[in-house]
Amino acid sequence: MSVHHENLRKVTTQRLLEMKLRGEKISMLTAYDFTMAQIVDLSGIDVVLVGDSASNVVCGNRTTLPITLNQMIFMSESVAKAVKRALVAVDMPFGSYQGNSREALASAIRIMKETHGDCLKMEGGEEIMESVKRILCAGIPVMGHLGLMPQSINKYGSYAVRAMDGEEAEKLLRDAHLLEEAGCFALVLEKIPAKLAKRVASELRIPVIGIGAGNGVDGQVLVLHDMLGLTQDFSPRFLRRYADLKSVMTKAIGQYIDDVKSGDFPNEREQY
Repeated sequence: MSVHHENLRKVTTQRLLEMKLRGEKISMLTAYDFTMAQIVDLSGIDVVLVGDSASNVVCGNRTTLPITLNQMIFMSESVAKAVKRALVAVDMPFGSYQGNSREALASAIRIMKETHGDCLKMEGGEEIMESVKRILCAGIPVMGHLGLMPQSINKYGSYAVRAMDGEEAEKLLRDAHLLEEAGCFALVLEKIPAKLAKRVASELRIPVIGIGAGNGVDGQVLVLHDMLGLTQDFSPRFLRRYADLKSVMTKAIGQYIDDVKSGDFPNEREQY
């Protein structure tokens, strides 16, 4: 298969497994609307995540907890319309799957039917296993998420690095294996020691994607608004800003305001 054809090929859960097997790193970014998702997809990203981080960067909430299932469905539908090549993963929001596996399945089916996304992402291990298995039995692909789990931030009390002690690290390892054995096709590890993340990636057959989990995993994910510099008040060690679009946009908008107030816009060429 030519490189050109491979780059145009639709990314699926099976293709991510193939990428891990041949040692090709997986790239993943968030998107929450049609226009940004279209740009991210055309750039060649492998996975587009409609993350519940939208609660922070789109809705202005302090945590990810307030975002609703209806809000996630609305954004995910827009993203899925834009994406042609990448795998579209949708975060199941807080309260849509914890504690009630029947409600979890109903939420999952709604997301898949109404958004046309490709798969779901769920935070947790053994505690949510009944919900994970019920959703998988319906033929819906699930990506797990362990380590720092933002939906549990009120339990943690901070966004500090997780699994630093032996007991929590061992639980994370057990949960990772449980998720793989249940049938999850991939796993996200957030903000854990790089050495532990590398061990998880080496022990699992499925792809392991990190955010603040070092470079020993199978891929990386970042929040689009953070890596483009649209947000400036969030600067963890793992974040690399690839642009400063906040400054670019502020300058452009300021110039527009000046041109409107001076009467320079619109000029003769810009009117009918």
